[in-house]
This record gives sequence, structure tokens and C-alpha cells, in this order.
Amino acid sequence: MNFLRNRLVVLGLVLLATVLLYLLLPSIRQSNMEPSFEAERTELMSTPHLPIPAVNVSIRTGQLPGDPPLFFREALPVDSAGRQILPRLQVVLLHGQAFSSKTWEDLGTMTYLAATGYQVLAMDLPGYGNSLDSESLKTDQNRVDLLSRFMEALGVRAAVLLSPSMSGRYSMPFLMTNSAQLRGFVAIAPVGTHSYTAEQYQKIQTPTLIVFGALDTNLGAQSHKNLIQLPHHSVVKLEDARHACYMDKPKEFHHVLIDFLNKLK
Repeated sequence: MNFLRNRLVVLGLVLLATVLLYLLLPSIRQSNMEPSFEAERTELMSTPHLPIPAVNVSIRTGQLPGDPPLFFREALPVDSAGRQILPRLQVVLLHGQAFSSKTWEDLGTMTYLAATGYQVLAMDLPGYGNSLDSESLKTDQNRVDLLSRFMEALGVRAAVLLSPSMSGRYSMPFLMTNSAQLRGFVAIAPVGTHSYTAEQYQKIQTPTLIVFGALDTNLGAQSHKNLIQLPHHSVVKLEDARHACYMDKPKEFHHVLIDFLNKLK
């Protein structure tokens, strides 16, 4: 009798689990199919030529109502002569150590750029904002691979990379090895500029805007001295501004940024 009762209980539990799975399966499938932009996240999956493990990073997009989506992997259009038509500039915003992607949202930078006609992506670097840290990102090459995968996953083909302070750990190695992927570079007193020789700088053909605060006599002055070795650069010193000069002088910063971007079109 006990054996029969136990079998009936097990059978009942199996039937209950089957019914619950049948009821929940549609919602699970729908959840898995939702685009990552709904949660402002993208999973950057590893590929054979990028050997580091998959790293999840959080992003924010500067999109206006009616904006077209990003250029996810589809072929670029061509003109009547068969030449590829480049997409409009896409601005990738990195951040400093005390900040995150939300800084650019709160400062109004993302809205301002989007309203001016640029596609904008602000990234929480691993260990900041909503992005988890990763032990795999301890070398320059791994950080370069992360940025490459990030741009590839989001179809970024006409990137202007903006990099303040700490994010130079990512942007400077990327500039040195993958500058062909960039239409422009905006350097706001990034770290790591002392690590490269004059010869390395002079090989970079990427148009660069160097921005620093007049009161930043440490990293601002050091990065300015090194970055002016780039052959195609312009310099803006924001008066009465500290290290995070874009925070002290947002109006002036936005003006010089838009002016630089407009010249790249």
C-alpha cells in the first residue's frame, strides 16, 4: 500500500511539473527573444579570433524617437558607382574611474549628440556602473579585444571613440593597434599616454581632439604633452576647469565636441 501511494505521489509531481513547464514555456521563449537594447545591455560573446571569455557590459544608447536602429551587421549600401556609403558617425563614450555611462546621460551629452544627428553609445566598462568586473581583462590586448568585440556586436563601423582619464587603459592600446577602425578620437586627459614612443604616435592617422582642463596640471598636462605627437590633432584647453573638465564646463565641452565631429563628416 505504501509503495503504491509513493508511486502515485511521484506521478502527481511529474504531471504538475509538466503542466507548469507547458504554461511557462511561451513567456520564457519571449523573454529570451527580447532585444538587448530593451535592458540597455549586450552580451559580447567570444569568437574564435577573440579568445577571452564572454564579458557582459551595460550600455546606454542615445536614440531619439524615430531614429533608425544601429547598423547590425548588414551590408553597407552603395552609391551609383558601386562605392560603399559609410553610415553616419557613431560616437562611443567611455568614462573615468569615478563615473559611468550614466554620467553622459546626466550631463546631457547623449541627448545633445543624438539631437545633432549622431548615434551614441555609452559603455559601462567592466567593474563600473552596471557591468561586472572580469579577471580576464588584465592585459592591453584583452582590453583591445573587448572594445573590438563591443563595436562588432553593435555594428559600429564609423566610430569616434571618446575617452577620459581611466578609460585610457582601453582606448590608448586600441588607438595604437586598431586605429583604422576609428573615424576620430577624443582624448580627455587619458591615462597611459606615456607608454608610447614618438614613432608610434606618428604612425596614427586618426583625427584627434585633445581636451583638458587648465587646472589639471598633472594628467591633463602630461597627456597633452604626449598626444600632440599625433600628426592630425587639435587642442582645446578649458579654462577654470579641473581634471574632469567636461563636468566643470559642459556647455563649452559640448560646443568643441560637436565642432570636431562636424569636421569629420
